[in-house]
Amino acid sequence: MTPLALIMIIIAYLLGSISSAVLICRLKGLPDPRHSGSHNPGATNVLRLGGKGAAGLVLLCDILKGMLPVWGGYFLEINPLLLGIIAIAACLGHMYPLFFHFKGGKGVATALGALAPIGLDLTGMLFGCWMVTVLVTGYSSLASMVTALLAPLFTWLVKPQYTLPVAMLSCLIVLKHHENIRRFFAGKETKIWQRKRD
Repeated sequence: MTPLALIMIIIAYLLGSISSAVLICRLKGLPDPRHSGSHNPGATNVLRLGGKGAAGLVLLCDILKGMLPVWGGYFLEINPLLLGIIAIAACLGHMYPLFFHFKGGKGVATALGALAPIGLDLTGMLFGCWMVTVLVTGYSSLASMVTALLAPLFTWLVKPQYTLPVAMLSCLIVLKHHENIRRFFAGKETKIWQRKRD
């Protein structure tokens, strides 16, 4: 691993560690998403707590956290495997943020941003898969997991050289949803348009 790649991995983790959900909720006077709703500092929980405007800002910021370091690594001609590690570092920062007591979100939007530099076609397939699953089932968590599981296949169809790092990232996303999986099978998972009580 080159020093440049190591620097980009550290930058990706630190950028991912900036919790958009917590900061935007503070700015808008909303409850702390780590302690309200689903207790997940992500766009879906902020949607329930503060509406579409706040959730949209969180979504945009979370996507950029993944996109910027990977795009930077892409232009610096870092190889695909290390680009994948940069993407994983950004998502780990979001999931376990250094600046917010390591209590973060699920990393879905950050992962989408990290995969965007691979190509608009892949981004479109991932977003389309997520949207269709949400519209059919109503569950954001299920849509995220289905999209994560299909992401390596979509990547293989578009740019096969990125399949392995994307598969690694997909495994991380699914593992982070273990509580959602348990709630889903227990019939307690909340649909995206429902407000979850504390």
